[in-house]
Amino acid sequence: MNLRSLHPNIRLRIAVGFVQRLLSVMLMPLLVIHLAALYGAAVAGVLTVCVAAAGIAANFLGGHLADVHGRRPVMVAGELGATLTFGLLALANSPWWTSGPATFVLFLLNTCCSQLATPAADAMMADVSTPDNRPLVYTINYWSINLAFTVGALLGGFLYDGHFTQLLTGAAALCLLTTAVLWRWISETAPDTGTPAAGGPRAMLRGYLAVARDHVFLRQLAAAALIAAVEMQIGYYIAVRLAREFPAQNLLALGGWRLDVDGVAILGILRAVNAALVVALVLFATTLLARVPERVRLHGGIVLFTLGYMVWAVSDAGWVLIAAAVVLTFGEIASVPVRQAVLADLVDPEARTKYMAAYALNARIGLLVAALCVTVGAFVPALGMSLLYGTAGCAAILLYRSVLGVRSARESADKVPATT
Repeated sequence: MNLRSLHPNIRLRIAVGFVQRLLSVMLMPLLVIHLAALYGAAVAGVLTVCVAAAGIAANFLGGHLADVHGRRPVMVAGELGATLTFGLLALANSPWWTSGPATFVLFLLNTCCSQLATPAADAMMADVSTPDNRPLVYTINYWSINLAFTVGALLGGFLYDGHFTQLLTGAAALCLLTTAVLWRWISETAPDTGTPAAGGPRAMLRGYLAVARDHVFLRQLAAAALIAAVEMQIGYYIAVRLAREFPAQNLLALGGWRLDVDGVAILGILRAVNAALVVALVLFATTLLARVPERVRLHGGIVLFTLGYMVWAVSDAGWVLIAAAVVLTFGEIASVPVRQAVLADLVDPEARTKYMAAYALNARIGLLVAALCVTVGAFVPALGMSLLYGTAGCAAILLYRSVLGVRSARESADKVPATT
């Protein structure tokens, strides 16, 4: 089984998703920096919160619209909206016209357009994949996400000064290309239920209430939120601890050349090691882990991931931190595709985009918990924070253990009528 054997929609979705994430990683932080330069950090923070809240609302709306009207129209509309807003952002930050209010409004609309189409795109991946090839699909997609993150961060960092308008113009051109690809080659994949789905706000509310009553899904959401809360510590508590407590030390000495690092430098190295290993190894992991049972990959991966973060929370030795980065990256590579495949296996196909929209909350919850951990870390010692990460990892494993049990029971129930 390889990439060519997958449904054409999957191949196109991964390629388009790479471009979308590349632009997001490259430009979203730069737009926040630009707003801070225009209005100051405090006002920019409030404006960014407004953008994030609007994105969450658009995500839920997109989940409903894709179940009512299909995946393809929502994806095309979202990408076309991103094209127009990027083009207008370039105009609003050009030598001919500069407008701070227009930049904020267009930034908000661009985020809404992107988030509107996200549940439909995620649901399409599940629509045209099978339980057998989903681990491969999500492994390739995971590799694409990390490659886009690495390339986007580098391009944005180097090209911001003096090239902001050109970056926005290039983003508009790329979005126009992806819009044409979606319009021309992406086919509709929403399940045909034989009856039209109900539209309107009441139907949307009823649909999401049904999702909220799905206890198996809520367990997956809780487990994903716990993992996200640990994962985001690298940008919150761990970043603060390393910046304040990590002693300057020599990592490597070759002749007269020495690599001396402080807390901020080692933080950058840890991020780089994680991203580089994911990009380099995730595709090989598909072959290496092909014969490993999914349960072992999932549980073992979460254990390695959690242990790595527990070490990051307490260690002040550079090479120990780097070794922990390698360990947690292997755990991440092993478990992430399985987690996504299990989610796709268990959600209701007729409301798949609503489930995907609700599942996206795990990152928001993890972000909130990670931010709170900065405050908690001011009163709790590093060992206590490490044990807190371990507790979150254990809870996630227990939740996924029960979810896998449900999936096994459903598969057994499906096989009995077929055998009869």
